[in-house]
Amino acid sequence: MPLPASPLRLAFLGCGFITAVHSRHVRALGAAIQCAYASRDAAKAESFSQRFGGIGHYPSYAAAIADPAIDAVVVAVPPAFHLPLTLEALAAGKHVLVEKPAFPTLQDFHTAIAARDQARRVVMVGENDHYKPLAVRLRRLLADGAIGQLVFAHFTTVAHRLKTAEDWRNDEAMAGGDAFFEEGIHWLHIASSLGPTISAIDGYRPEPSREGPDRRAKSMMVAFHYDNGAVGSLLYSREIPSLFRGLRLSKLFGRDGVITFESNGLFVAVRGRGWPRLYLPGWNDIRGYRAMYHDFVRAIREPATPEMSLERALADQRLMDAVYRVVAPAPV
Repeated sequence: MPLPASPLRLAFLGCGFITAVHSRHVRALGAAIQCAYASRDAAKAESFSQRFGGIGHYPSYAAAIADPAIDAVVVAVPPAFHLPLTLEALAAGKHVLVEKPAFPTLQDFHTAIAARDQARRVVMVGENDHYKPLAVRLRRLLADGAIGQLVFAHFTTVAHRLKTAEDWRNDEAMAGGDAFFEEGIHWLHIASSLGPTISAIDGYRPEPSREGPDRRAKSMMVAFHYDNGAVGSLLYSREIPSLFRGLRLSKLFGRDGVITFESNGLFVAVRGRGWPRLYLPGWNDIRGYRAMYHDFVRAIREPATPEMSLERALADQRLMDAVYRVVAPAPV
């Protein structure tokens, strides 16, 4: 009987909020992954390592990348720093999981793809929404013809979640763009990954409010065509109150029925062919992080292409660029 593969030794580059989120889910995977932590603040790296049972900590990103004991890194810093750290890690022979949005520009993607191919390493984009049970269930229902041919798709993700004045997301040069760029990219991916893909897209941004500490433009409406003839819309905002601070409904309309789902993934209701059905996609990994890391480890071990490859994320970035080509710059 073959011995199990040794644990993947993973170093987080950056010790902020998202690294804590990732770490909680990685710990649930048991011994498959061992984590270390790197920060420009050595005390913070040490604190994260103690908090999450890490195997080590580093006083700089370069120190973690240079350590031959590390197999892979997670780039979990603001998007402005994603590309240089990704290139540095690949040059050192590391596999890379880069948080989303991965890179601010299309050229950055092409640069990263060339470096990945030269290094012959796995680069995966941390689009956890691709893996969450809600998205998996929706893809399966559409593929099985649960509501027949898709006609309309409507996605709603609104909540009142303002950032503080010192949050780096208030600096669009560091974040890569406004709130929709920084977070709405997840919803563009879901909308375009259900089977039919988005072939044309436009963006409409309401007059932004600059009141309060969160100075970003925080709302966007997107309209799009699918390659199968269906059309859709996405309402995104982080300045509009919603029930229970985030509960919202989205719908997929087909010629034989309707799928209604809670946008976070709490439930999916299907009224179409056959009896009405209610699905609870799953609380165990509702945000998809564990499935995402399973795919990362699989891609490294086989080796294989991860589902959320650079090419797949590049397609999402093209949609994002198309949205902003038709959106007038927000007034200052």
